[in-house]
Amino acid sequence: MSLSRVSQLSRRFSCLALAALTACSTIPAYTKPDVSMPAHYANVPGWTVASPEDAASRGQWWTVFHDPDLDHLESRVNVSNQTVKKAVAQLEQARAAVTFQRAGFFPTVTANASQQRYRTSQNLVGKALAGKTIPDYSTGLTASWEPDLFGRVKDATVNAQANADASNADLEAVRLSVASDIATDYFDLRAIDTQKKLLDDTVTAYAAALKLLQQQLADGAIDASAVAQAQTQLESTRTQATDISVQRSQLEHAIATLVGESASTFFIAPVERTFTLPDIPPGVPSQLLERRPDIAAAERRVVAANAQIGEAHAAYFPDLVLSASAGLESSFFAPWLTAPSLFWALGPQLVGTLFDGGRHKATLDQANAQYDGAVADYRQSVLISFQQVEDSLAVLNALQDEAVSQERATSAATLALKLTTNRFQAGAVSYLDVVTAQTIALNNQRAREQIDARRLDASVSLIRALGGTWQTSESPMTGRKG
Repeated sequence: MSLSRVSQLSRRFSCLALAALTACSTIPAYTKPDVSMPAHYANVPGWTVASPEDAASRGQWWTVFHDPDLDHLESRVNVSNQTVKKAVAQLEQARAAVTFQRAGFFPTVTANASQQRYRTSQNLVGKALAGKTIPDYSTGLTASWEPDLFGRVKDATVNAQANADASNADLEAVRLSVASDIATDYFDLRAIDTQKKLLDDTVTAYAAALKLLQQQLADGAIDASAVAQAQTQLESTRTQATDISVQRSQLEHAIATLVGESASTFFIAPVERTFTLPDIPPGVPSQLLERRPDIAAAERRVVAANAQIGEAHAAYFPDLVLSASAGLESSFFAPWLTAPSLFWALGPQLVGTLFDGGRHKATLDQANAQYDGAVADYRQSVLISFQQVEDSLAVLNALQDEAVSQERATSAATLALKLTTNRFQAGAVSYLDVVTAQTIALNNQRAREQIDARRLDASVSLIRALGGTWQTSESPMTGRKG
């Protein structure tokens, strides 16, 4: 093949490549699905619609609780959590699919080299090589290319890229979910540490009281019923302390799994700690569309489904395949690499479907139905996100009121216990009244600690429902004591 001929072919391929890269697409014009958007959250009156912050970062939202142990646990999620690792692998798979589809814009070139011997049947009439054994040496290149005239490859690439974007959002959703689970389990564990210390201190106090009553019984100052009541109270409280230890172990094991460590080797030292509840501005409902990674993933899948409609439309058009081959072939090795051994072939092929029994139409109908389903999923994700935010806000508001009333109840129960104890020591009441007052006081103290733990959990749930941290450089962080 002469150099001038090769140059002409190269120019033709370049022109066709340019035409293919600028080919028209059969994707329908995409419009983001509309959703009904309330002006403000029902549990936060006074908020009005504002421009969403597209650049708001989810960030390390758990740092608002100012706990170094929690920060350390959260830092291990990306490194060790297996659910996150799987999501990362799925993202890499989706990105590889994009690269695969983009390869369709370029020609495919193959090379071959072979050496074989073959024999033609001797019983063939009119063949000069009948009955002879012939060696064959060949080498060559083959190039084929399908210009993307009707956007099939472009549509498939858009589809793959949208799915990759959705996988990236899925990864962020998994990270947010795992980080939220760690925070919730950690706060529950610290609440148990506080309650365990309360129960242990109570057991110590009850044991001292029992010892005193036993001495009074020996002195004849009281009857045996008071000692029995004190013994019952002591053992019942010990049972509660043992039971709460089991709950702590289970939470510790759950955290171990979340950070990717064996529960057999994982340990968190018991510590009493008071946390500060962050003030979490929920913003406006429209901001959820940018904050929530699951909503972003659902919207990108609508884009992917829209691109599939384009692929289904493109299947109605014919495929143009350009192919070229060239090489050297000879029956003898010596002249194999000389000019007379040259062969080449060049030609286009246009292939279109004339009848397929309705397969193309069924594929298009399927793509349209899948698009409708993706839109429904997107809208459902938005509705669920509103519900989760409203639920978390309602719980936080209710728990705030509960914390105030429970603090009053705890103070009253503590005072009642003190007064009842004084009356018992004065002989005015029986020890049963003391036991009753002790039980009420302990239950109220535990209820107060449980409400504080529930407020922390509700704060984490709200942050999760909002899609991560709400902080920007212009909004300083404030807090309130839990």
